[in-house]
Amino acid sequence: MATSNPRLLTGVVISDKADKTITVKVERKVKHPFYGKIIKRTTKVHAHDESNSAIMGDVVTVKECRPISKSKTWILISDKDEVTDNTVSSKENEIAEEVNE
Repeated sequence: MATSNPRLLTGVVISDKADKTITVKVERKVKHPFYGKIIKRTTKVHAHDESNSAIMGDVVTVKECRPISKSKTWILISDKDEVTDNTVSSKENEIAEEVNE
């Protein structure tokens, strides 16, 4: 039975060693049932990457699909960008330049 509204998850690629497969770490925040503290929970999902375009550190979006193998039930939708300190610092520099003008 096909779902009309598949789940979309966003996470970071932590492995791209396998052919046409990536491992994505998805982080979510939940409230502890008794203490009320916000806790980070992570889930690793295997996704199908047909073109082998995603590399480690990329922020990607994956969509739920039919089972492709024993562990792959997600498919790569889009690459956002690479998460590095250099991209953050370059954006900060651009903002600083705009403020100075």
